Amino acid sequence: MSHETISQSISIVHPISLSHGKNAEVWDTTGKRYIDFVGGIGVLNLGHCHPGVVEAIRDQATRLTHYAFNAAPHTPYIELMARLTAFIPVTYPVSGMLTNSGAEAAENALKIVRGATGRTAVIAFDGAFHGRTLATLNLNGKVAPYKHKVGVLPGPVYHLPYPSADNGVTCAEALKAMERLFSVEIDVNDVACFIIEPVQGEGGFLALDREFAQALRRFCDEHNILLIADEIQSGFGRTGQRFAFSRLGIEPDLILLGKSIAGGVPLGAVVGRKTLMDNLPKGGLGGTYSGNPIACAAALATLDAMTDEHLETWGAQQQHAIVSRYESWRAQGLPYLGRLTGVGAMRGIELTNADGTPAPQQLAQLLSLARDAGLLLMPSGKSRHIIRLLAPLTIEPAVLEEGLDILEACLKQLD
Repeated sequence: MSHETISQSISIVHPISLSHGKNAEVWDTTGKRYIDFVGGIGVLNLGHCHPGVVEAIRDQATRLTHYAFNAAPHTPYIELMARLTAFIPVTYPVSGMLTNSGAEAAENALKIVRGATGRTAVIAFDGAFHGRTLATLNLNGKVAPYKHKVGVLPGPVYHLPYPSADNGVTCAEALKAMERLFSVEIDVNDVACFIIEPVQGEGGFLALDREFAQALRRFCDEHNILLIADEIQSGFGRTGQRFAFSRLGIEPDLILLGKSIAGGVPLGAVVGRKTLMDNLPKGGLGGTYSGNPIACAAALATLDAMTDEHLETWGAQQQHAIVSRYESWRAQGLPYLGRLTGVGAMRGIELTNADGTPAPQQLAQLLSLARDAGLLLMPSGKSRHIIRLLAPLTIEPAVLEEGLDILEACLKQLD
C-alpha cells in the first residue's frame, strides 16, 4: 500500500499494513497472522478489541460522540475523573484533567508546576522520553532523532544520569551528578520540578533505583521542588500493579497518564495534589477534544477490568514466563543475549556483542526475522539494542509461549 501521501519523517518499524486484531494477535491485509509484543507501543495492556471496551465505545457512540467539557460538562468525563482519582494509590486528595495524549499531559504539567512554584527550570534524566511536542522534546534524554533540526527548545531543562541496576548507574553516582548540577549549572531555588519515569520506556525498560527515588523525594521536599512521575507507559498494570511508583515507596506530586488508559482510544491525563491542580486561573487548563465522551467510556471500561487481583495475576504470569524463558536462553548460551531489564511484565532484552557493547545491527536483524516468523517486536534503548516486550497483560498463556518460541528461534539465527 502506498505511503506517498504520508510524511516521510514518520519512521515505520514494521513495513506491513494491519487490518484487524484480537487480544494479542493481529492480521495484516494479506491475511498473515502475527503475535503482538508491541501492543501499539504499550497502549494495549488489555489487548486488541477488549470486549468490555468495545461494548462501552458502541454504547457511548449512540448517546454522545463529543462535547467540549469546558463548554458544557458531560457525564462520562465526570464519572471517569471520580473513578480515576480513586484509582491513584496516594494518601493525599487528588484532582486532575483529561488530555488527548501523554505528551499533552506533560505539557499541562509544566504549566501547573510553573504556576504553583513561580519557577521555570526542569530537571529530567538521560534516556528519558516524554513526548514529541516542542516542550517535551527538551525533556527527552536523547537527541537523535527527536531534536534534530528543530532549533532552540523551550527551557531551561537540565539532565541527570538515570540510576538503575539495569544500566549500571548507581544511586551514589546520580546523587553526585545532582550535587554538581546545583553547584555548577543552576541555583536549586530556580528549579520548579523533577520529571522522571519510574521505569523508562524508550530508554530500554530501566527500573529506577529505589534508594535514589526516596532520596529524590526528600530533596524535593527540602527545596520546595515538585516531583512529576511519568507513568504514561509504566502505568495501568504494566509492572503488575496499578502504577510503578508504588514499588519505589514514594508519592509523586503529579502523575502523567496515557497509553493504556483507554484501551486504545486516544486519551491522557495529568493528576495529582488537588492544591496544585487548582492553582491556575479559570481557563488555564482545558481543550476541545480533551476528555472526549467515547474515550472516557473506553477508560471507564478499562478501569472495570483493572482490578488489583487481575493486575497482580497477569503481571506474575507474564513475568514468570519471560524470566523463566530468559534464564533458559542464558543457560543455552544464545549469541548476543545481554541483560534482562525492567520489572514485572515490563521487560526488555538487551542484545550485546561478546565485549558487552550494544548490538543494534543484530536487533534490526531480529525484528525482520521475527516479523517473517509471525511475531512483532519493538526496539528501545539509546543504541536501539533492547527489545521491548509489551504483550497485552491479557495474552493467553499458549499465545505468549508461542511468541517466546518464535523469539527463541530467531535469537538462534542471529549472525
